[in-house]
Parts: sequence; C-alpha cells; structure tokens
Amino acid sequence: MKIEKGSVALIVGVGASEGIGGAIARRAAAEGLHVYVAGRTQAKLDVVVSEIEAAGGKATAIVADTTQTADVKRMFDTAEQGAGKPDLVVYNAGNNRFSALTDMSDEFFEDLWRLCAFGGFLVGREMAQRVLPEGEGVRDTQATLIFTGATASMRARPPFTAFASAKAAERALAHGMAREFGKRGLHVGHAVIDGGVDGAQLKSRFAEYLEAKGEDGGLNVDAVAAEYWNLHMQHASTWTLELDLRPYKEEF
Repeated sequence: MKIEKGSVALIVGVGASEGIGGAIARRAAAEGLHVYVAGRTQAKLDVVVSEIEAAGGKATAIVADTTQTADVKRMFDTAEQGAGKPDLVVYNAGNNRFSALTDMSDEFFEDLWRLCAFGGFLVGREMAQRVLPEGEGVRDTQATLIFTGATASMRARPPFTAFASAKAAERALAHGMAREFGKRGLHVGHAVIDGGVDGAQLKSRFAEYLEAKGEDGGLNVDAVAAEYWNLHMQHASTWTLELDLRPYKEEF
C-alpha cells in the first residue's frame, strides 16, 4: 500500500516570527500544508499567520496553553475540523530560564518540567491517539512528530540544571514514543539545538553574544526549519530519531 503525506501541520510553541516555530510554520506552508500555529500570545501568532497568507499560504492561529489537557485537545480538534488530522506536528514549546539551585523555587522547577516534558507528553499522546490505527503491527499511516530539544537534554550545567532536567525528560519521552509507535507509522524525531539561535529572543536578550559569534555563529531559523522538513519527508526505510544541529564554529 502506498502511503501518502497529508496536507495539515500543527506547530505547537510558536512565538515571535523570527524564531524556530515561526520558521517551521512558514516552511510547511510554503510546501502546501495548511498550518495551524499554536502558542500563548495572539499578537505573535497573528504576525506569523499574516506572513504565511501574504506569501499565498494557509494558516490558522490557536491560542492555547500546551500544559493543559483541554487546550491540547482543542488544538487538535480545531485542526481536524478545519482541514484534517495533522500529519506533521512539531512540539517547539520551551523556555530556557536559569537560576542557581539554592535560590530556585518549587514553582520555577515545576513550571519548566510542565512546559517541556508534560506538555510534550500531552501533545504526543493526543497525536498518537488520533493518527494511529487500532491494532498492533498495523501500518496504514505515515505521520511525523518532532520535538525541539537542546544540548541541555544530554548535559546539565549550572545555572541551567532545572532546564536540563526538563529537556532530558522531553528527550526520553521522544525516544520512548519512537520505539513504541514507529512500527505503526508514526515517525518521532528529536532535534537537538546545540548553540544559540539567531532569532528574536537571543537578539533581544543577548545581542552581544551573537555579535561575538560572527557570521553563521548562531543557528539560522530558516535553515533549522529546512532540516525539520527533511525529517518529515524522510523515506520510511531511513527514519532519523535524533538529529543534532549546531553552527560550524560551535564547540562541542
């Protein structure tokens, strides 16, 4: 049986236009998919939708909190009722905050875990329930779920200990889902972002860091989006679980 790619994408964790989420949304729309962009800020989502529509693409904004089960279900319902079940879902939600452990509050630690790991679980579970056929060993779908990871998922360094524990849990989730659902047609990928992203957040908070790195010293968001698209389009005989992306001059 020939398995075709669908035409709907859900990008979860879209913030500023000049970020990884926005770039992935634009790339998927340019490839002809109806893109649903989900995030917490309506104004930021509207900018991304406007850019996609101005380029001739289709996009819909969904304001949602990915750590709330009802919101996650609503995201998928909105996409499914509007254009169909998403066959490309990207979990890009995350917030790289830092604190010394002795000064860290309970809420600080838990909030990072809920956004990175628990939110990823809710989105992953919802997708699996909706796109996978019933019955073990049955493969009549081909869909893709990609998690945006970080170097911290594999190496914890202070003052990013809480963030590292949250991203490590997210990575474990991705690996477990890949092994559980891959044989049934759900391609789960984990992209390790190893370096500073040349996007709105870093430019606004640590502009001097990017300047010091020089040309191509930060990850270009459109180049990152291209690699995510490549993951989605991989042949079923050559699926990648984990991909690390870093600037050529980054130490590792």
